[in-house]
Amino acid sequence: MAEGYDAQAIEEKWQKRWADEGTYEVEADDPRPPCYVLCMYPYPSGPAHQGHVRNYTFGDLIVRHRTMQGNAVLSPMGFDSFGLPAENAAIKTGTHPRPFTDARIDELKASIKRLGAVYDWRREVRSHDPEYQRWNQFIFERFLEAGLAYRAMAPVNWCPGCHTVLANEQVLADGTCERSGDVVEKRDLEQWFFKITDYADELLDELDALEWPERVKTMQRNWIGRSEGAEFVLAVEGRDDLEGISVFTTRPDTSFGMTYVVLAPEHPLVSSIVRDDQRSAVDAFVAAVHMESDIERQSTDKALSKRGIFTGAFALNPFTGRPVPIYLADYVLMTYGTGAIMAVPAEDQRDWDFAAAYGLPVVRTIQPPEGWEGEAYTGDGPHINSEWLDGLGKEEGVARAIAWLEEKGIGRGRVNYRLRDWLVSRQRFWGCPIPIIYCPDCGMVPVPEDQLPVLAPDDVEFLPTGESPLKHNDAFRLVPCPRCGGPAERETDTMDTFVDSSWYFLRFCDPWSADKPFAPAVAEHFMPVDQYIGGIEHAILHLMYARFYTKALADLGIGPASVREPFKRLFTQGMIRMGGSKMSKSKGNLVAPAKYFDSVGADALRLYHLFVGPPADDVDWGEQTDELIEGCSRFLKRVWRAASPESDVAGAAAGSSAADEVLRATHRLIERVSDDYARWSYNTAVAALMEFTNLLYKVGTTGEAVDTLLLLMAPMAPHIAAELWEARHPAEPSVHEQSWPVADPELARLRSVTMVVQVSGKVRDRLEVDPSISAEEAEALALASDKVQEQLAGATPKKVITRPPNLVNIVP
Repeated sequence: MAEGYDAQAIEEKWQKRWADEGTYEVEADDPRPPCYVLCMYPYPSGPAHQGHVRNYTFGDLIVRHRTMQGNAVLSPMGFDSFGLPAENAAIKTGTHPRPFTDARIDELKASIKRLGAVYDWRREVRSHDPEYQRWNQFIFERFLEAGLAYRAMAPVNWCPGCHTVLANEQVLADGTCERSGDVVEKRDLEQWFFKITDYADELLDELDALEWPERVKTMQRNWIGRSEGAEFVLAVEGRDDLEGISVFTTRPDTSFGMTYVVLAPEHPLVSSIVRDDQRSAVDAFVAAVHMESDIERQSTDKALSKRGIFTGAFALNPFTGRPVPIYLADYVLMTYGTGAIMAVPAEDQRDWDFAAAYGLPVVRTIQPPEGWEGEAYTGDGPHINSEWLDGLGKEEGVARAIAWLEEKGIGRGRVNYRLRDWLVSRQRFWGCPIPIIYCPDCGMVPVPEDQLPVLAPDDVEFLPTGESPLKHNDAFRLVPCPRCGGPAERETDTMDTFVDSSWYFLRFCDPWSADKPFAPAVAEHFMPVDQYIGGIEHAILHLMYARFYTKALADLGIGPASVREPFKRLFTQGMIRMGGSKMSKSKGNLVAPAKYFDSVGADALRLYHLFVGPPADDVDWGEQTDELIEGCSRFLKRVWRAASPESDVAGAAAGSSAADEVLRATHRLIERVSDDYARWSYNTAVAALMEFTNLLYKVGTTGEAVDTLLLLMAPMAPHIAAELWEARHPAEPSVHEQSWPVADPELARLRSVTMVVQVSGKVRDRLEVDPSISAEEAEALALASDKVQEQLAGATPKKVITRPPNLVNIVP
C-alpha cells in the first residue's frame, strides 16, 4: 500500500488548496480567541537552508496545533530585506540592490511554501517596500518631536582607503578593512541616536514577567547593567582650571583604598593633564588603542603590563586628601560609565593585577576572613583603614560614604547603566533614508509628512570603494528647504536595519492601514505576540530594541497603550551545525532542503527536525542525517499503509481484548502527545506516534485509533495527514479544521504497571500493581514476595525505599 504514497504530488495539492482557500487567513473580527504566533522574519539570502526549515517547522506546528485547539491564529511572514549583503553584491556587480533582494525573496519564499509552512501571505511585509519605509520615517519624526531621537558626535570605524564608515563586522581581527586592506581608524562623526536609556528601568523591571528563557533574560539584564552607587569628582592636583575627573562606583565605602585612577584613552581630559615628558609616549599609546575594537580592549588575554600608561598627573583622593597617580588603560571605555574609574586594588582583582604590573600600592579597606591568603578580597566584612567607616558593614558603609560625598558637595548617590543610547545612523545606501533636511538658515528640518517616504534613487553608481552613492547623487541630496524654500541638503545616512525589525510585528497586525503605521485597536486585539520563535543570537539587540519600540510607540499614542511588551513567550531554537560550525551561507556549509523535498518529501524532512532531539538543543548535520530522514520517510509510509481506506493491516475485532487495548493506548497517546506539545518535547511526541503505529501493526487497527493518529500527526506532517483524512472522511472538513482530541482520563489510566523489587540494588522480582498503589501497600507486597523472602532468609530489613508504583528497594 505504501506504493500509493506520492509525497510530491500530495504536498503540491495541499499547499495549493491551503493557499487558494485561505485556510490560515484570519481577521481582527474573528469570533475565536486570538493567538499570535510569529517566527522572526528572515533576511532574504536565497533559498532556505536547514536552519530555516527547523525554525519554520516549529512555528508551523504551533500554528496548526493552536488552530485545532480553537484559536484564530495570526501567522504572518515577511522579509528583513535591507542590509549590507545586498549592497556588497551591488558594489561587485554594479546593479541596484532592489532586484537582487527581490530575487532572493522569491527564492526563500518558494522554499518556505514547499515546506508546507502556512502563513497569511496577504500580510507580507518587506523592509524595503516604500510603504514600510514611509511609516519607518513617520515614526522617526515622532521620536524626534518627543526628544527620543537626537544627533551627537560618536566614534566610528573609518576606512581611509574606502572613504567610508565600516560596521564592526567589516573590520578584520588585525584592524584592517576587509575590502581594501587599509588600517581602520577611529573618527568622530555626527550620528543619530534613539534615547533608549529613557526606558532603562522599565526594560529591566518588566523582564521578570516575561515567559522567556532565563538565559535570555539574564543577557538582557547584563546588557542594561543597572548598578547603584555614587558619582563624585576627583580634583586634578595643581590644576584648579579643570573641573576634575568624574568617577562612578558601586562601592564608595572602599574609597579609602583608592591608590590610583584610570581614564579611557579617549577621555577629553587626557590631552590637558598629560605631563610634557610623558606626552609622546601617551600619544603613541592612545593611537595604538584607537586601532583596537571594543572587544579587543575588553579581552583578558593581553598582559596588563602592556595595557596602561602613566600620564604623569595625579588626582586627589577626597577621602584621604592624598594624591594618587592617573593612568590610561585600554580596557576602560569612554562609552561605559564616565570613562574613568577609581582603582581599589585590595577589593578588585583586575585592579590588583594592574597595581602589581605597575608597582602601585595596595590598601585593604575590608577585613578578609581569618587565614585569607588570596590577593584581592571581594567579599563582605567590616571596614578597616577607613577612618570614620571602620567597623561598619557594607550596606551601612555605602550609605555613610554617599551621605559624606553629598554633604561635601563633591558627589551624589546615583544609578548607572551599562546600556547606551542606540546609534541608528549608517553610512550605507541600502537602508531606510533618515527623513531630515539641513538648511543653512532654518537648521535641521524634518521632511513634511505629505512628502514621505523619502526613497533612495535608482540612478546611482556603486563605487568599488563601498562609499554610499547617496553622498554623490545631487538629484537626491540637493533639495529646497521645506520651510524657507532656499537651497538645502538631505541627510545621506540611512537607518540601522534593526529599526526595521523593531516594529514589523505591529505592522503585521494591520498591514493595509493607509493613514497610520497600524490601527492601535487592531494591534491591541492581536498583541502581544503569544509565541515568538528565533535564534539565541538575537537575545540582546533585536529583542531589546523591539521592547523599546513597543513602549515608546505606546507612550506616543501610535501603539496601543495597554501593550508595553511585544513578545509574551519566547523560544530560542538550537542551531544546525555542520563540521563544527553553525550552518550559514557565509560559512559555505549550507544544505538546501530542495533535494529532500524532491526525494522523501517535506513531511519526512519536517519529521526529522522534530524527532532528532529537543528543539532547544543544537543539531549536528552529519553522516547519519540522511539515514534518519529516510527512517522518518519509512514511518510515514507505514502510516499510509495503516490508515488508507484500502489498508491491508489487520483490524482489531470490535469488543475484543485487542480492541480494548488499542482504545486505551489511543487515549494514553492523546494524553502523552498533548503534554509533549505543551512542553516543546516534539521528539518524544514523534517517538510516541511511532510506538503507537507499531502497536496497530501488532494488535490491529480501529477507526478511532487511526483517526486519532492522523489528528495528532496533523501539525507535524500536515500533507499526509490531510490526504489520508480526506480519503477516510471525504464528506468532512479537513483534518486541520478538526478539533484537537481530548483524552478520557479513565481510559488513559493504566490498569496496572510493573513494579520492580530490588534487594541490595539487584532485581529480585517484578509485580503487576495498580498505578495508584500507596507506599505502604507497595512495601507490603514487596516483602510478601517469595523471592524477596528467600533473599532475606527470615531477617528484618534495615531499610525499605519505596517509589510507587515503579520501584521498591530493600536493604537487608
